[in-house]
Amino acid sequence: MGSKIIRSLFSLVSATALLLLSVSTCLAGAWTQQKGNLYDRLSLNYYHADDRFDENGSRTDFPSNGQFTDMNIGNYLEYGITDKFTVINSLSYKRIENKDALQETKTHGVGDIDLGLKYKLAEGSWGVISTQALVKIPEAYDKDDKLPLGNGQYDAEVRLLYGRSLWPHIPGYCSFEIGYRWRLDDPSDELRYLIEFGMDFTKYFYGRIKLDGIYSVDNGSHFDVSGNPTITNNFDLAKLDMTVGYKISKTLALEAEYTPEIYGKNTAAGATYTIALTYQIR
Repeated sequence: MGSKIIRSLFSLVSATALLLLSVSTCLAGAWTQQKGNLYDRLSLNYYHADDRFDENGSRTDFPSNGQFTDMNIGNYLEYGITDKFTVINSLSYKRIENKDALQETKTHGVGDIDLGLKYKLAEGSWGVISTQALVKIPEAYDKDDKLPLGNGQYDAEVRLLYGRSLWPHIPGYCSFEIGYRWRLDDPSDELRYLIEFGMDFTKYFYGRIKLDGIYSVDNGSHFDVSGNPTITNNFDLAKLDMTVGYKISKTLALEAEYTPEIYGKNTAAGATYTIALTYQIR
């Protein structure tokens, strides 16, 4: 685990040095929405993989010139119930395809639905600390499809979040998260971590960069029957999310995002391309 995190942190630092990215006016991560405030992000995402990470973490081709694609429309929402409590919802409509030289399989529909609640524990000049609880609901699709949209299992996650504004020295922020996800039945439980940096680049342009990681605790079944290479039972994965955005108005922004998967084990090795529209009510 140590060498994996070191390699991931090195990739994050290298990308930050090459790309002076920044962050939106809506601080996410550890920050909660104020009472009555809303943040909504509607995104069009395209994921493509023709490689996989093997059990040793090395990239290898899919058998028979295979490739996997996931085209989806996703929506992420945060709403402030009170200044300390924020409700979270995330869902997507997917069209996935897995094909090789021998066969081609497609599925479409609503994927897993996330429902969560974030609570601000403390805030001061040193930053903000929050905790977050989340449940993944797999009831919108058939897990017995030949190419399922998800693994059909309920997940429950608890996460601790820390964020700090870098003002007045730098017009931006940093955020760190660590969490544990319990997964029922066959899939392994997961240790999840996220590191995020960003700052405003100009009055209108912003961006962010995230290292988003999953480490399997390897307590699940190693027998996979799904034809979907992204939902294996035991896998590690680290993604580098790089986003730039343009503020159309005080409430609207347009974002472009590139998210390559930089490290993993026992899962697909691809990248996601995203165009998103964000909307805020304050």
